[in-house]
Amino acid sequence: MTSPTLPQKLTAEVIGTAILVFIGAGSVPLTVHLTGNNPFGSAQLSTISFAFAFAIFAAVYSVGHISGCHINPAVTIALAATRKVDWATASYYILAQLLGAIVGALLTYVILIGNDPAALGLGSVGVDSKAGLWIGVAAEVIGTAILVFTVFGAAVDGRAPAGFAGIVIGFIVYGIIILVGPVTGAALNPARQIGPVLVEGAIGFGKFSARLGELWVYIVGPIAGGLVGAFLYEFVGHHRVATVPGVAVAEAAHAEA
Repeated sequence: MTSPTLPQKLTAEVIGTAILVFIGAGSVPLTVHLTGNNPFGSAQLSTISFAFAFAIFAAVYSVGHISGCHINPAVTIALAATRKVDWATASYYILAQLLGAIVGALLTYVILIGNDPAALGLGSVGVDSKAGLWIGVAAEVIGTAILVFTVFGAAVDGRAPAGFAGIVIGFIVYGIIILVGPVTGAALNPARQIGPVLVEGAIGFGKFSARLGELWVYIVGPIAGGLVGAFLYEFVGHHRVATVPGVAVAEAAHAEA
């Protein structure tokens, strides 16, 4: 069986990221439209969290075997920094993810036509004014570190049980959003924020200036958090063959199986 080509992988990343932004981020303005609640109560936040979880389920199981389903520049950069992906490929992946995020935001715009998308927005999030920008950065660092640590353990490490990565990653995102969401909206992903912000600027979203001014929080925080999570897993999950007689052979045989 031949491996997917780079164009196939990049197309898969575009599609996977578009799914994430359309279903996950797109659930934000739709929730505002349906309930009129912003900021959200716990029920609305749970609904949005589930939307992201289901979007990740779909993306991982539909394109994960093609591109690895990074769908997040923070994940791609973490993989490149730990030498699991070369930097040239990583740069192409990031461009594909940004394109996918723009596509996802445009799809959200299409279904909001007639419901004032310029007022509702297309799924970008903002930092809570009571928390402030630096607390927002810290929240994004912590949330993304947990996410990437989980990705490395559930999907990157070959010792993980097969077939469960999408479920595990989807539900850890659900949990992170429940906790981090009230502070920053829990983007955890630069592309997930950049795509909607760019399209919102084009349609005249009323909060565009504020979103643009806070955009650095959603770039710096997730990238830094991704690196923390990746290198923490590299330390904790580092695997050495035991030197006890007989055990080394068993470990080697297991690795080859």
